[in-house]
Amino acid sequence: MLLWLLVFCSLGLRVWGDSPLFSWNKTQVRGLSEGLLDLFVGISQLIHKGRNEVTTIVSRTEWGARSLACRDQLNPPVAYVIMDQLRGMECQEQNICSQRLRSLQSHSVYTKGWCDVAYNFLIGDDGRVYEGVGWNVQGVHTQGYNNISLGIAFFGNKIGGSPSPVALSAAENLISYAIQKGHLSPRYIQPLLLKEDGCLASRQPVMSRKACPNIISRSVWEARETHCPEMNLPAKYVIIIHTADRTCNVSVDCHIHIRDIQSFHMDTQHFCDIGYHFLVGQDGGVYEGVGWHIQGSHTYGYNDIALGIAFIGNFVGTPPNAAALEAAQNLIQCAVDKGYLIPNYLLVGHSDIVNTLSPGQALYNIIKAWPHFKH
Repeated sequence: MLLWLLVFCSLGLRVWGDSPLFSWNKTQVRGLSEGLLDLFVGISQLIHKGRNEVTTIVSRTEWGARSLACRDQLNPPVAYVIMDQLRGMECQEQNICSQRLRSLQSHSVYTKGWCDVAYNFLIGDDGRVYEGVGWNVQGVHTQGYNNISLGIAFFGNKIGGSPSPVALSAAENLISYAIQKGHLSPRYIQPLLLKEDGCLASRQPVMSRKACPNIISRSVWEARETHCPEMNLPAKYVIIIHTADRTCNVSVDCHIHIRDIQSFHMDTQHFCDIGYHFLVGQDGGVYEGVGWHIQGSHTYGYNDIALGIAFIGNFVGTPPNAAALEAAQNLIQCAVDKGYLIPNYLLVGHSDIVNTLSPGQALYNIIKAWPHFKH
């Protein structure tokens, strides 16, 4: 599983109090970011050891929420967990925390114009999990990710402090429970963390990098033999594409489908071979197209200097699953490690270069947050 820290633009709810929102100085913000980084590394390690505690959730009714007005539904299991920490909402008891949440809801609806609080769940410093918009409704915490993630926010601790041990334990239990009940993919990508002071900072490793993925060779999916021009390595670009047709979730189906794509490209499009360097299935498999050393036929003017990675399927409305996204990211890092891709490469969507819907808006929204992305 990818264990990287990805930082997003904040929505303006990071600091909260009875008075209007106020801002911190850079030292305070930096301290928060570093503290949360350590926090989520710890959560990652504990979650993957496995937890079986029952999670008790304080319902919206119990904390006195107004009726839920949000209507956009989540489609479980989602692929991401996005964490945040709210400041200026200090509380240590359920009645005070409930009061803070009612004030937060009012601010979210009447000042920000949102349908409700931004998060699916909020974790108080009293160690209780409070229902936000819940398991089945999209939050409004992170543009481009609301429909594929659970948003979880800590609140209640003193400004300058970290969440309490009981709050951290509650977060661990909540995420484990989400996996057990099918709300969150077991292969989810985490932790994603909202930043206080900026937008889309480059992510940094918090645990050791995975080895190169197992690449399913051409001989395994029974590719036709071809002789095509060679690449100009190392490549300078990565272009993310979708095949814009049916997807595949089982390896044998992916083999058949990739052979069909190769035949279409060669016999109908008159390409030298299948157009992509690699293809990624919803089974989490990375399939060799023309591979590292041969030019693709995916993007005119870039075929000899860009690695074309195609997600098998149509991702205009729904993004690839967590297994496919992780496989693609591992493949890109592998290309750098092996010298097939320059370290300061640029990553773009197919539609950034040619007039096409590829890689689909749902997938495009995700790759915008990947390292080296350039619109």
